[in-house]
Amino acid sequence: MTAATPPASAPSAPPSRPEPPRDADAGRASHFIRQAVDADLETGQYAHRSWAGRPGPAALQAGAPPDPAPIRTRFPPEPNGYLHIGHAKSICLNFGLALDYAGRCHMRFDDTNPVKEDQEYVDGILDTVRWLGFEWDTGGENDLFFASDYFGWFYEIAEHLVRAGHAYVDSQPADEMRARRGTLTEPGTDSPFRGRSAEESLRLLRAMRAGSHAEGTHVLRAKIDMASPNVTMRDPVLYRIRFAHHHRTGDAWCIYPMYDFAHPLSDALENVTHSLCTLEFEDHRPLYDWLLERAAEGGFFQRPLPRQIEFARLNMTYTVTSKRKLQELVQSGAVDGWDDPRMPTIVALRRRGYTPESIRLFAERIGVSKAHQWVDPSVLEQALRDDLDAKAARAFAVLDPLRLELVNFPETLEEPCTAPVHPHHPDRGLRHFPLTRELWIEREDFQAQPPKGFFRLFPGNRVRLKHGFVIECTGFEADADGRVTKVLANYLPDSKSGTPGADGYKVKGNIHWVSARHGVPAEVRMYERLFLEAHPDAGGRDYRESINPQAKRIVRAILEPGLANAGADARFQFERHGYFVADRTDHRPEVPVFNLSVTLKDSWGARK
Repeated sequence: MTAATPPASAPSAPPSRPEPPRDADAGRASHFIRQAVDADLETGQYAHRSWAGRPGPAALQAGAPPDPAPIRTRFPPEPNGYLHIGHAKSICLNFGLALDYAGRCHMRFDDTNPVKEDQEYVDGILDTVRWLGFEWDTGGENDLFFASDYFGWFYEIAEHLVRAGHAYVDSQPADEMRARRGTLTEPGTDSPFRGRSAEESLRLLRAMRAGSHAEGTHVLRAKIDMASPNVTMRDPVLYRIRFAHHHRTGDAWCIYPMYDFAHPLSDALENVTHSLCTLEFEDHRPLYDWLLERAAEGGFFQRPLPRQIEFARLNMTYTVTSKRKLQELVQSGAVDGWDDPRMPTIVALRRRGYTPESIRLFAERIGVSKAHQWVDPSVLEQALRDDLDAKAARAFAVLDPLRLELVNFPETLEEPCTAPVHPHHPDRGLRHFPLTRELWIEREDFQAQPPKGFFRLFPGNRVRLKHGFVIECTGFEADADGRVTKVLANYLPDSKSGTPGADGYKVKGNIHWVSARHGVPAEVRMYERLFLEAHPDAGGRDYRESINPQAKRIVRAILEPGLANAGADARFQFERHGYFVADRTDHRPEVPVFNLSVTLKDSWGARK
């Protein structure tokens, strides 16, 4: 993250390097996964595992020293897209637990589907996890792994399953296989190839491995129970033929393992103790355990075997997180890319101005449970407010400029004014900005015919220019359409803030301003929620029909002069407006671009 480096007179946010808490006893929120881990540690369930310093089967781990990690978790994304806010919950849970228990969390890519995967996504995921504040290569151990590195072991286990009578090669067409699988209320029907001998299945599997058969002609299936009430256990497919170039293994393989096969075996090869999955994998746990038991019976894995535990995934309203739908938004031009600040991807949240600390705080607040829940975006927004309130430098910004002329102010005078960089941190110093004859103020701060209760500028009324003088409105100018183009006022020379005379004036209105001579023109992008409906794709609806046309608005703003040197990713509170960040892609000092991160309060909720 790039910190701003403005001169001493400019507001600046302090550099921030995420440092997740490492004290296992410091304010931990208890939940059922912690309770399960605590119970396993108390009984010494995983205390006698050996660890050779790298993944491998039991033969590699035999005779190695005891595993120094009390627990091992893993974050196992498929590198086929950018991570979104839902992944942040899993990242914080898996890495956070490992930190709390002085264990290890493995950064593992489940790269078993070469058609959709790419090195671009690998690099992006690694950058995102590190940005969130987590590491996998500390303490002399690098726990960055790829399932593709285990393809050889996967295949050995597959041959073992065939020899042991636990798997067979099925030569049915895909549609026939689906038809025989049954339904939730009706059992499946055995494949006509289920009785194929181990020798014949092994011969066919090796021919598949050698590239002798076309895609779709054969698959390797587990032989479990076609009448199982759990459809997942009805002879699931373990391997399929796919002639596709893999981003790591190239063309070395033309058969690839299914996720349900690779996932448990990867966990066991890596000595994972607690495999934390979202609830949609609950029905897959019997298969997870079945595969590990069969492989352990063959001597491939040391015991105890990994334990899968499921938790509820994060569901957020006014959001879609389906990779397919997010890709459609990008490809259709509905958004400006994966990092468009309207998107729920973490790269987009980062560009919008979210901090690693705010996302970790959000994950902590929503907690971990087995109950499905829908979280309103306001919870995430409040976490950002709470994080930035103590960090973000303050600044003046006029987002809808209206010219104000102080008629009795000397033409060439530049009155120096100051304000704290942060009102609660005097050690961060002062901002310096001049007050001149012509200023910019917010258009909403003037009314030619004010409603009752309006305390800002109108003819005959007095207000204070914040950190400056009290002024009295004497009139205004308007164009042929009646639109106000300039406000006229006199300033009261003995009323400057911080001087003895300031106490002699009592006014109800206090407005911010920027010098017309020294203000910094900037593009400011105002963001709202991308969708107008809380559940935009509910009931099979086309989610694109719910896109909010006001989700992005661009305004031409004027900023206080100290922001001229703000660097990309510098965060500020624009007083009265909200928290903003210098866009990490488009911002340049000569062409400033700022994004609205979050308003000062939940303005969306107030509108509903």
